[in-house]
Amino acid sequence: MDNMHFDVLKEIGNIGAGNATTALSQLINAKVDMKVPKVDLLGFRELPDLVGGAENIVVGILLTLEGDIDGMMMFMLEEDSAHHLVDMLMGMTTEEKREFTEMDKSALNEIGNIIAGAYLSSLSALTNMRIAASIPYMSIDMSGAILSVPAIEFGKIGDKALLIQSQFCEDDEEVNGYFILIPTLDSYSKIMRSLGL
Repeated sequence: MDNMHFDVLKEIGNIGAGNATTALSQLINAKVDMKVPKVDLLGFRELPDLVGGAENIVVGILLTLEGDIDGMMMFMLEEDSAHHLVDMLMGMTTEEKREFTEMDKSALNEIGNIIAGAYLSSLSALTNMRIAASIPYMSIDMSGAILSVPAIEFGKIGDKALLIQSQFCEDDEEVNGYFILIPTLDSYSKIMRSLGL
């Protein structure tokens, strides 16, 4: 992949993250700012290190993609960020670390679904392609375990994922979120062709 293709993927990452920020802001009914996202094309083995190491507990929300683009998309949150997002949504403040309740999990699933949906709709609008996403599947586990799912599923057809690291800020609190887009190699080609590259 040359620099021009990578620049296009970065721009897709920026636009998607911007749309996701707007969706998050509407969801929690508060102003949310976003720092410029870091976009990178990485091997599956490199991903756990970027979310605090393979043993770091994270919340992962996974959607499979089909339509004009096939693949997977995952939205990952560090545990503290996930708690903070739920608290913002519920209008609560909690100091101590706690287990996620069933209500917390349901809220996280909905947050992930809305944020990932906003991301995918911007990708769809930009490329003029139809992208359908599955019902989200959520897991709370070590990042190495969660990331092994797409690695096993897509490792046979490619070893790269587009990582968009986004920092959302609300009232001086930072929420670190990671979008991981794993289209099939054929889908990468389709995205580039749709953009005239």
